[in-house]
Amino acid sequence: MTNQDEVFLREAIQLAREGMTTDQGGPFGSVIVRDGQIVGKGFNMVTSTNDPTAHAEVVAIRDACRNLGTFQLDGCTLYASCEPCPMCLGAIYWARPSRVVYAAQHADAASVGFDDQFIYEEIDKPHEHRHIPMHQLLRDEAEAVFKEWVALEKRIPY
Repeated sequence: MTNQDEVFLREAIQLAREGMTTDQGGPFGSVIVRDGQIVGKGFNMVTSTNDPTAHAEVVAIRDACRNLGTFQLDGCTLYASCEPCPMCLGAIYWARPSRVVYAAQHADAASVGFDDQFIYEEIDKPHEHRHIPMHQLLRDEAEAVFKEWVALEKRIPY
């Protein structure tokens, strides 16, 4: 950890405060940095956009990818004001930054009403025991599209 990490993490914390005080969403902020420069930033915008996926990290990932013209964030560090939730963690793994630095722990968020423990528990359950029922149908038809993908000469692997 470096002084630069503290500087960028404070920027993420300030974005959390900005988003919260301007009624954009909850108290979460994130910045993405490459080569010492912020290439993406965001704060939680769930309530202002009516988008449950508009968490700070996802907003910052979208911003950075748009700014860099890529769908992967190799060589980048994602800074977050709080430990990423399961959804954001999934998005982070898909975006593939080099590392993540966060401030508050998910237990800190849970203590003020942002508790995602139930999601961790749901992921571990068999589909038939999850709170939201999940049913599989038309597998063969969906698999046919995967086979078409494999045969596609102009596909961009990721």
